[in-house]
Amino acid sequence: MAGEGWGIFPEKGEPPRAVLSLAGQVEGDGGSVLAIYREPVGQAWQIFALLPLEQVQPTPYQRDLSPTHAKRLREVIKKLDRFIDPVVVVRHGPGEYWTPNGNHRRDALQKLKAKHIPVILLPEPEVAFQILALNTEKAHNLKEKSLEVIRMFRGLMEAEPRKAEEDFTFQFEEAHFITLGLLYEKYPRFSGSVHAPILRRVDTFLKNPLPEAYEERGHRAGLVEAADT
Repeated sequence: MAGEGWGIFPEKGEPPRAVLSLAGQVEGDGGSVLAIYREPVGQAWQIFALLPLEQVQPTPYQRDLSPTHAKRLREVIKKLDRFIDPVVVVRHGPGEYWTPNGNHRRDALQKLKAKHIPVILLPEPEVAFQILALNTEKAHNLKEKSLEVIRMFRGLMEAEPRKAEEDFTFQFEEAHFITLGLLYEKYPRFSGSVHAPILRRVDTFLKNPLPEAYEERGHRAGLVEAADT
């Protein structure tokens, strides 16, 4: 396997075989591995790399792009005449990477005709769901957050259908985001802020497996919809 030129930190560290294999896949995808290192908090192994920009896309679960924020970010990058903030990615498949928190930066680089994007590649794809909950690239409003959570819910339901809804309290943050997400999908102009204060107090996470919980969420959304009419 190629990799003799990869910087490794700490110097005497031994990255797991899976991480080295992932680094090889990056280069096979046409990217360049710059370093393999342990991050300073939990000491998890990560990869710093340059990827072809066309291979990086947002996760399908997160909120929609804000054109206003993307334009402002693009103007700042252009004024600095440099890109200084790598995006976090996970590898979804050959030549396909998802970023859970860098879509606006990715879009800005795309509009500026960049060919590559610096990334921090995480070996564990499931961490992407946790990062979505911590995404501070642009503050969410209630609608954006609810739509992001219901999309995330479906992604987790497909990936881990046996797990309970309450197992993902960190990722979902608030139970009522799931319920409101269904309503915002059905009615983009739904007045969720009217119901949120009450739902925050009474809507709790379910112990049911995700597919069963999804059905219950549909029932709860129906009750809120009826109360709104």
